[in-house]
Amino acid sequence: MLAELRAISGPENLRLAEGELAVYARDATPLFRGMPDAVIAPADAGQVARILRLATDHGIPVVPRGAGSNLCAGTVPLTGGIVLSTVRMNRILEVAPEEMLARAETGVSTMALGDAAAAQGLFYPPDPGSRSVSTIGGNVATCAGGLRGLKYGVTRNYVLGLTVVLPTGEIVRTGGRLWKDVAGYDLTRLITGSEGTLGVITEVTVALLPDPSASRTGLAYFDSLTQAGRAVSGILAAGVIPSTLEFLDRSCMDAVEQYAHLGLDAGAGALLLFGDDGDEATVARSFERITAVCESSGAIGVQTAGDVTESEALLTARRCTLPALSRLGSLTILEDASVPRPRLAEMVARIDAIAARHRVTMATFGHAGDGNLHPTCVLESAEDTEGIARAERAFAEIFRSAVELGGTITGEHGVGAAKLPYLEQRLGKAQIDLIRRIKTAFDPAGILNPGKLGSR
Repeated sequence: MLAELRAISGPENLRLAEGELAVYARDATPLFRGMPDAVIAPADAGQVARILRLATDHGIPVVPRGAGSNLCAGTVPLTGGIVLSTVRMNRILEVAPEEMLARAETGVSTMALGDAAAAQGLFYPPDPGSRSVSTIGGNVATCAGGLRGLKYGVTRNYVLGLTVVLPTGEIVRTGGRLWKDVAGYDLTRLITGSEGTLGVITEVTVALLPDPSASRTGLAYFDSLTQAGRAVSGILAAGVIPSTLEFLDRSCMDAVEQYAHLGLDAGAGALLLFGDDGDEATVARSFERITAVCESSGAIGVQTAGDVTESEALLTARRCTLPALSRLGSLTILEDASVPRPRLAEMVARIDAIAARHRVTMATFGHAGDGNLHPTCVLESAEDTEGIARAERAFAEIFRSAVELGGTITGEHGVGAAKLPYLEQRLGKAQIDLIRRIKTAFDPAGILNPGKLGSR
């Protein structure tokens, strides 16, 4: 088997040493680990097809992996086998301004794709927090979201077509270059968000938009998250769909200020970060309305950036939340759940109560505009097994509460291994059974990312 793998990729692209394999035993998700037997980095779809045919013939698990920046243990090889790394497939193949699209191999970073679009006066809106390292293939596999989700949607809203290698070695091309195409089942949408359980993505075609001519950022302070939640509802009711509408609770604000020294108001109970883009007049009107709504909702202060540098400084308050919280302990467990926007403040209150009941330190931040929260637990030691158990019980209750409020167990991180125990609670048995039948149709030998979506 190893001889055949060497022949496919070249010996220099097959890793077998224990020290090299250990790097691929985990991703950005804490508490999950699984040692692969081999790591291979193919150069193209043809090599991927040969690897998958070989693995199917021998019944060997294969786990596709981009940058490993996901937060659901989606690329951890739970049952060993082969980790298939897409890092060598990293070319931007085309940016077509006249069609407003781009084609890229799966290993291209999200930031590199965005920069290539910007160089042509175009805009790729999805903005995951790990955009500087995450790959476009990984974004598609997890249907990544980000800060601009409220106004622009998430990754699936921009995927026009895919080249995918099935576990049987067949190479299929779904969708294409068209914004409108309803010929057959929408396999592009099905594979987007399938987390590497149905096929290995090797090429992506994405839609682009014109680059906004203006953008601004601001923030508002409130005594409580309840007031901030009222402001969110008021902003949307006023007919404004901001490009950014994020919140930090008091614990997050304190951590960020200690970490980045941005001059945040230490006396506030919650922070609402807002931003918009478009033409100058539209952005100016949006900010007038947002400021008025925040003030009428009880804001104790509203601050707007005067230039791009100041805007980036304000956005740093949101983007550095996780590293700031990570400084408070040696183990940080970041999860996500979503609820309808009007239930946001209620959900945060439930999270606080759950954290107190289970005696864990929990801070919450997230995307206020689309109801996506990121409760984050910080533990002093990764060896604190009793504390980890309490945190896991707390998160189980948080996910149950989100579903009770009409929400979901994950808004953007994905299911992976971390959320799999809660999936049937969200979807019900009938949908779980259907997912398993779909998985079997794509992957009859069950080799692709076993232990994840569709597994029995």
